Amino acid sequence: MDLALKNKSILVTGASKGIGKAIAQGFYDEGGNVHLISRTMGNLETAASEIAGPERSRIYLHAQDISANGAAEKLLYTTGVPDILINNAGAIPGGNLQTINEERWRESWELKVFGYINMCRIYLNAMTKRGNGVIINVTGLAADRFDAGYVAGTTANAALNAFTKAIGSKSLNQGVRVLAVSPGPVATDRLVNLMRAQALTEFEDSERWETYFNTLPSSRAATTKEIADVVIFMASERANFISGTVINVDGGHGSNIPVFP
Repeated sequence: MDLALKNKSILVTGASKGIGKAIAQGFYDEGGNVHLISRTMGNLETAASEIAGPERSRIYLHAQDISANGAAEKLLYTTGVPDILINNAGAIPGGNLQTINEERWRESWELKVFGYINMCRIYLNAMTKRGNGVIINVTGLAADRFDAGYVAGTTANAALNAFTKAIGSKSLNQGVRVLAVSPGPVATDRLVNLMRAQALTEFEDSERWETYFNTLPSSRAATTKEIADVVIFMASERANFISGTVINVDGGHGSNIPVFP
């Protein structure tokens, strides 16, 4: 199936690792011109080499903190108006209402919540003026699986899903699609390392980390490529009538709620 992404311009935030890097890899493999955004140039350099090899053609690097004032405007000036924007930057810490203080809560939201909103504001306006474009916000299943032990993340992802639906419900009238892809647990390097450390503490065997996924569908987490594949398809012309919605990629985990706890 030809996704018609060759020579498309794609901007991916949080692109140096994990899901963002997998998304960038997928667009690159489809022939796109990919702009990688992350805070640290060293991480971007490493990711670019792994994605595109030593020649690194069709890869453009931008070390930028999306949470900084004026970051979206600066990026737009540098990149021009892309065909596709993927908002993916930001990790929100775990903790309940008492353990996440206001400073840490605001800090994490500046990147993942307000960072997404500001990028959408600036790039949606530019895409609307041109008459076409796609914006995909990568959120998270905590938006639907409410967790008091991850209260800042649950609230943030729920807010971003609502924001995406609101904006995307009207954006197609101006030729721009806005939607979200919401992953469940994903086996990123960060998550695997956390699980290994936990398994070493609990079982004295770091190789038993996959035990923690036994309650998930198929007893595993998604791979980053599985998330990236959905994002890439949704960004393509094959999904031209999809906007203002959230696509869950969770193996059914979000629907697997026992009737009798």
